[in-house]
Formats: sequence, structure tokens, C-alpha cells
Amino acid sequence: MSVAVEGVTKRFGTDAAAVDGVDLAAADGEFLALLGPSGSGKTTLLRLIAGLDRPDAGRILIAGADMADVPARERRIGFVFQHFALFRHMSVAENIAFGLRVRPRATRPPKAAIRARVAELLDLVQMPQFGARYPDQLSGGQRQRVALARALAIEPRVLLLDEPFGALDARVRRDLRRWLRGMHDRLGLTTVMVTHDQTEALDLADRVAVLRAGKLEQVDRPATLWAQPASAFVYDFIGEAVRFPCEIEGGTARFAPLAIGGVATDLADGPAEAVIRPHEIALRPGDGAGRILSVARAGPLLHAEVAIGERIIPVFRPDDESLPVGAACEVDLGRARFYARAMGSRG
Repeated sequence: MSVAVEGVTKRFGTDAAAVDGVDLAAADGEFLALLGPSGSGKTTLLRLIAGLDRPDAGRILIAGADMADVPARERRIGFVFQHFALFRHMSVAENIAFGLRVRPRATRPPKAAIRARVAELLDLVQMPQFGARYPDQLSGGQRQRVALARALAIEPRVLLLDEPFGALDARVRRDLRRWLRGMHDRLGLTTVMVTHDQTEALDLADRVAVLRAGKLEQVDRPATLWAQPASAFVYDFIGEAVRFPCEIEGGTARFAPLAIGGVATDLADGPAEAVIRPHEIALRPGDGAGRILSVARAGPLLHAEVAIGERIIPVFRPDDESLPVGAACEVDLGRARFYARAMGSRG
């Protein structure tokens, strides 16, 4: 089922809006990731879709229907939290069956149908032998699979995931990500996942929506987001980046007081910001203002620290380059991207 958020705003008390006029849509069967730092509005937006909170303005639509007067329990949404939220006194099978057993009598499946559904879901999450165990007897990855099975038991139209791997170690997160994406593809559910992990979002999602301070910065496919970031914030957030304040004058970016050569740009005249990945910074031996402070190997690259005046920047270069410590060099920002910067902004 499709999910659409139209002009949605949500405030808590007199604070700034947690979600501020967001327009966003997930197509039927799409895996959409909501990515952003803490306080960007990701979880609030997820809770609004689920019906756990109500928007102050705007609409939430599922399959084209306005959810304004539809309570959370009637939206047929599966919700998985970061910390599993399993009932410790219930077995795995009882946890999975819970959402079906608490339905009103008129819509509650027969006990045999519930048992069959639980067995089907245990097979789906590859835990058919664990039905009689209790949550404390499971690993973190197994508990998260049980939480997913419980969310799927009600046959949801939409699956919402709030930092589902945040409580797991790196190896388990990686393995569970692959499993989750495979399950999503098999079931064809519309899935919306909140994460602050850029790798997780880019690895899992069909599209990624980047939020900042309650506003939508950009939504795109992972490759497009990486190659064509719409703002300096997006560029910086989805991968390591180095920023340089500059001034655009007649089609050239100038970096005073740093002694870096001007770079051509089609950005309009005015204050701007150059943003560049460490591996895109070029160093040329010579009498430039840069000085190589340290060099260390980082896989197939050399990781150098370079001083330009009082500024120290990281630079990744191929390991066949000569980067002698203490040598002077010129710093070339020719591959930087440029974004306009408001007067008085610190970027």
C-alpha cells in the first residue's frame, strides 16, 4: 500500500516544530528510509504515519485514504521498535500471536488459525524451532526477528521500523540487514525505516529521505543522493566531507584567508561553501601553503593530515603517491561542489 505525507507539521508544546511542513510519499512495495541526525524528526514522522501521534497540520494517507479519523489499531500497520519490546513472560510463539489474540472477538481468528499463522511466521524468520523459548533465551538478532514476526502476524499493509538494528552489534546488524531486505522483497510490503546510519540507509532502501530539523532536505535513490546531493548538509551527512567557506566573484571561488587557488564555478556571486570528499582533494608538491603533517596507510589509500594555515584537513590519496611528511604542497579543490551560503551563516 502507498503511504503519503502531505504538508505535515507536528509541534510538542512551544518548541520548534519536530516535523515542519513535510511532503513525502512511499510507493506500493517500496522500501523508504528516513535518514537524519538526532532531533531531525524521523521518529516523530514514523509515529504520525502509525497513528501514535496526530499531526497539527497536513494529512497522512494510506492507499489514498485519509487517516485523520482512523485510530492506530485500525490502520493495519506493523511497527518494530529498536529495543524489541517483547513480552518477557510470554514465549516466542505467544509474543508472535499476541496481536491476533487481542483482536475483538468478531475479528479474532480461531485458535487453530492463529497457531498456523505463528508456525508460518517462525518459518519465515528462520526460527521454526524457537517457538517455546522465552525472549531472555534468545540473542539480540533472534529477538529482533521475533519482533518482526509479531509485526507481520496481523498481515499489515505497511511495515514501520524505528532504528530496528540500533541495539545490535555491527556484525549482527549487517547480517540482519541482508535478511530484512530479502524478506521485504519476498513479501512486497511497503516499508518505512528510520535510521541515523548512512550505510544502513544506502544499503537497504530503494530511496532515502534525508531530514534536518524537521524539514525534508532531499529524497532520492541512494546512488543519486551520493552523486548529486542537493545541499551541503546532505553532502556532508551521507559521507565524510570537508567544508571550506568561500566567496564567489565573477565565476571563481576564492578561499581567503586560506592560501588555496581559486576554483571555477557557475554559482552566482556571493558567500558560498565548497564541500569536498577527502579522497577528491588533490595535493601537488611544490611551494604551496599546505604542509603534510602525517601520513598513514588506510587500506588501498594513504590518509594524510595537511595543514593550511591554522586549518588541518584530512586527505585520502592513492598509495602510489609520494607524500613526504613535512613537505610543502599545493591543495587543489577543483572537484569540490559549491552551495550558496546565507549571510551570517556558519554552514
